[in-house]
Amino acid sequence: MSLFVTVPTARLAESIGPLPEGVELEVWDLASPAPREKIDLVVPPYMGGSSALEALEGLDVGLVQSQSIGYEGIGEKLPAGIPFANAASVHETSTAEIALALTLAAQRQFPRFVLAQQNGEWAPAFAESLADRRVLLVGFGGVGEAIALRLEPFEVELTVVARTARPVWHERLGRVQVHAIDELAELLPNAEVVVLALPGGDETRHLFDDEMLAFLPDGALLVNVGRGTLVDTDALVRQNGRIRAALDVMDPEPLPAEHPLWKTEGVLISPHVGGASTAMNPRIAKLIRKQIERMLRGEAPVNVVLDGS
Repeated sequence: MSLFVTVPTARLAESIGPLPEGVELEVWDLASPAPREKIDLVVPPYMGGSSALEALEGLDVGLVQSQSIGYEGIGEKLPAGIPFANAASVHETSTAEIALALTLAAQRQFPRFVLAQQNGEWAPAFAESLADRRVLLVGFGGVGEAIALRLEPFEVELTVVARTARPVWHERLGRVQVHAIDELAELLPNAEVVVLALPGGDETRHLFDDEMLAFLPDGALLVNVGRGTLVDTDALVRQNGRIRAALDVMDPEPLPAEHPLWKTEGVLISPHVGGASTAMNPRIAKLIRKQIERMLRGEAPVNVVLDGS
């Protein structure tokens, strides 16, 4: 059996390394003409946007392997009949790292220290800890689980929320009682730190609007590493610093330079870099190799989230 595979960069092609006999790999960024009419596996650019998928129209494509976990809006751009796999297993650890980094930076007032350093000022501060805080984790998929594992050593009081309530036994976390998302209004008033790790889409759009944000106590910290659309950005600005926020994802993105969120008191912003670390390249390369090997054996690919029907 032979396979023809395309990846968007020479760097990724090099990371994948030697391939089994019968596999041909070519670099294609989806911006230039397609190298062939039939491609068994296409890997689009990481930050190319879903519009790049329109380049697949009229081609015979066996599978699109995304480099991202999220896939909202993909079905509208992906030509009919092409299966689509997301990058589960690639970004969970890096996204969990930035969730912890943002939380710690906000709690321990790192932005204040950075500004003081620029001015050559010695400016000690008595800050909030992460230890002993009541943390509400909203989302318990791959990213949420990775965040929970990293929160555990910080001795927090952790409450987990997902779409449906259920008890979960985790080999490292033990028994986790997952609360339903419709319990948020009851849980938020007791939360000191809220970490969002939900996917985007219509069901979760502006989940944290004026009404939901109002349930948070004064001084609470909202951390978002899920999707920017989870939070109504205008509603967050209207909080005017009553609650704090540490955000790796925003709505809109990129955040315009004139947007008031930049100057909203108590807000820390990173520019959607949760998965952008040195962990990404070897992990996406490993996933692509796994897909190739499964296809060579005649097995179904993993992580298929849209079957092309």
